[in-house]
Amino acid sequence: MKKLAYLFLAVLMIGNAVIAKDNPMVGGAAMLPTKDIVSNALNSADHTTLVAAVKAAGLVETLQSPGLFTVFAPTNEAFAKLPAGTVDTLLKPENKETLTKVLTYHVVAGKMYSKDLWKAIKAGNGTASLKTVSGGTLKATALGKTIILTDEKGGMSKVTIADVNQSNGVIHVVDSVLLPQ
Repeated sequence: MKKLAYLFLAVLMIGNAVIAKDNPMVGGAAMLPTKDIVSNALNSADHTTLVAAVKAAGLVETLQSPGLFTVFAPTNEAFAKLPAGTVDTLLKPENKETLTKVLTYHVVAGKMYSKDLWKAIKAGNGTASLKTVSGGTLKATALGKTIILTDEKGGMSKVTIADVNQSNGVIHVVDSVLLPQ
């Protein structure tokens, strides 16, 4: 019986390694495509600010739902680029509505892999318009082999890690926070 338990454990560990091998590491952690967006983000050392913001906005349950979602996930460094005090201000309960708008501006309904973004950019003669869950629009363009997102205020963010598959969508890591109008 003990041998059977060890065999089961070994198969489970190998199975998880095989599942994770197609997904890039993010923030020093394996991103398992069998886990939802929030569960994976919790493991990324590069996304602690984003996770805190998602919790403060009350979006955990939404981002754990079946989705599907495409999330452009800003890193801690991306949040650090904002003017001093901005993140602390957004995390205050009285600013929950604004925080929610900023966060949902980083989410597009459906599962859009980078190949889908490239197709949309090509079909749009160099620019793809992406309707966000917040109701705003992001513009996706190409700079060489990099996808660049431009927000409604003219701010730009580069996709640094693409196609991080999740059970309820896909994450693309970005290097700047995108701001709605």
